[in-house]
Amino acid sequence: MNVLSDNFAMFREGFIGTVELTVLSALLALVLGTLVAAFRVSPVPALRVFGTTWVTLLRNTPLVLLFLAVTLGLPALGLKGWDSFWLAVLALGCYTSAFICEALRSGINTVPVGQAEAARSIGMTFGQTLVQIVLPQAARTSIPPIGSLLIALAKNTAIASGFNVTELGSVQKTLNAASGYNIYMIFLWIAICYIIITFTISGLFRLLENRLAVAR
Repeated sequence: MNVLSDNFAMFREGFIGTVELTVLSALLALVLGTLVAAFRVSPVPALRVFGTTWVTLLRNTPLVLLFLAVTLGLPALGLKGWDSFWLAVLALGCYTSAFICEALRSGINTVPVGQAEAARSIGMTFGQTLVQIVLPQAARTSIPPIGSLLIALAKNTAIASGFNVTELGSVQKTLNAASGYNIYMIFLWIAICYIIITFTISGLFRLLENRLAVAR
């Protein structure tokens, strides 16, 4: 128990850092994932190619490699001055957006084609049909997989500790380097912190799923 009481400020800072990293990366992933999903079902060939390339590259790239590409590649391109925290948000958000895109696209495929055809028959554009008719229905079926993806995102934030970002992974590394603490107790408290975060995400998405459920 001493490991928590003696280092409570460090645990608190790491917990808050992980929560902030998860929330901001999730928002970026949801925005990008929705946009790329729209590209993938777009009638414009160039947009479909862009969406397919985005998903293929990011889904098949290790997250650590993406972190390296962002932290080393952006400064090499002249984009200097970015804080390591925001670089981590960019890497995590872009990586997760590829999976969000596919979850949404699967939901889009469950919407009957006749609804889109009916919308076009009354003069609605592709964008109007997607935003007003298709995506609201697709979102309902996509909520459970998106919730699972955001839980995975919360756990993936641990990689950011290797890139000078303050979060729970960095707390574990710091305490492991210190003497006098039981390594199993360190891992136990870190695990409890992650469980709190993931259970919160799971509960929020369960409430959202129940709220948006369609009565049958």
